[in-house]
Amino acid sequence: MTYRGIVSYGTYLPRHRVQRAEIAGTLGAGGGRGLRVAASFDEDSTTMGVEAARRALRDTSAGQADALYFATTSPAYADKTNATAIHAALGLPREGFAADLAGSARSGMAALRAAALGGGLAVLADVRTGLPGSADERDGGDGAAAFLFGDPAHAVAEILAESSVTAEFLDRWRTPGARTGAQWEERFGLDVYLPLVEEAGRRALKDAGLDGADHVVVTSPNSAVRKRAGRLFPAGLASGGSPVGHAGAADAGLGLADALDRAAPGQTVLLLSAADGCDAVVLRATERITCARQAEPLAAQSAGGRDVPYATYLTWRGLLDREPPRRPEPERPAAPPAARAERWKYGFTGSRCTRCGFVHLPPARVCRECGAVDEKADRPMTGILGTVATYTVDRLAFSPSPPLVEAVVDFDGGGRYTLEVADAAPDELAVGSRVELVFRRLHTADGVHNYFWKARLTAGRP
Repeated sequence: MTYRGIVSYGTYLPRHRVQRAEIAGTLGAGGGRGLRVAASFDEDSTTMGVEAARRALRDTSAGQADALYFATTSPAYADKTNATAIHAALGLPREGFAADLAGSARSGMAALRAAALGGGLAVLADVRTGLPGSADERDGGDGAAAFLFGDPAHAVAEILAESSVTAEFLDRWRTPGARTGAQWEERFGLDVYLPLVEEAGRRALKDAGLDGADHVVVTSPNSAVRKRAGRLFPAGLASGGSPVGHAGAADAGLGLADALDRAAPGQTVLLLSAADGCDAVVLRATERITCARQAEPLAAQSAGGRDVPYATYLTWRGLLDREPPRRPEPERPAAPPAARAERWKYGFTGSRCTRCGFVHLPPARVCRECGAVDEKADRPMTGILGTVATYTVDRLAFSPSPPLVEAVVDFDGGGRYTLEVADAAPDELAVGSRVELVFRRLHTADGVHNYFWKARLTAGRP
């Protein structure tokens, strides 16, 4: 069996953090030490998947994504394909293929295998929600990872071997429509999983012609498995898992990306994902790993962030009903205009007048500068930075997390637009602040998500 290599990868962790000690202080139980990575109110698996994929595709020399496989246990929509929104936001060609692999933690490995066999982009993203004070809440984490598979000659990591075993047993489950899931006693899952992990791991190493690996990554919805399975395969250099805790379908991807962030050329990685069986993959980092790692390592993303009050986090997850703003709620977005403006709404593609060079946001047929009609070219803007010309802090507008901050942004190379500012406190923003674009959810009404772009402070980028 011939596999494509990983030619680029990227990860995304939300900015917000919940102090686990605050959970214990509020509920009198649960919590623990450290921080929990938490998606914001305007983030979901789709928006986080877009951010991870944008980072994986930042180096356009890595190749094109002809297919997109999106894995999640927390899809924003059922029935409708969520991968198509990611496809549109990335500006990928219409001729490409995009599909969801959703519903279980093993979906992440399915996306990786599909992309490794046929080429393309595997996007793994999840928002993990547990009952207040539960182990799922404490040990879970939100995040996304994306891997572009292509020509092995340009790979940062090549696949040497893989092995899988499957077993049917009830370890973790969640009925369709339920917000949180349940788990059987961990010791039961541990007893079933360990033989499966050992079988898959030993077979993969044997097929790769190795006795062991330099880096061993173990991910599983069962925390006992994460702690014990690594002892079966001592790592030559380092062992670990997802640095944010269990991240659902994104778990294996985040663990693998963390290993690639640290691997040197020639070093091997054994990835073990124990979910409804076990999938083992053996990879080797190539010489390109030193110059083609993701720009911001996962460890650095995990170390950053801003605390969010526990009550606010519960409100974002729909686990605490609070008095809503006394303002009219947004109306449901209409499908026909969204379809007509797909390149603008999802791809933030404006137009540039070919006569005078004026950039229009949104695109326009008639140039506001010189009056030329239909003399225009597409102007993709999602990778372009901007500068805040002015801004306002609105404490009266409807928002799940007031106040709402809006800024008029002047983009490098032309173009001006008013955007909501994501993840920003009012005292952090100033005229002249540098911002970048991020894909977010403006609001949800009648079950329809209104996706668009927001501005976010660039955290020191020039």
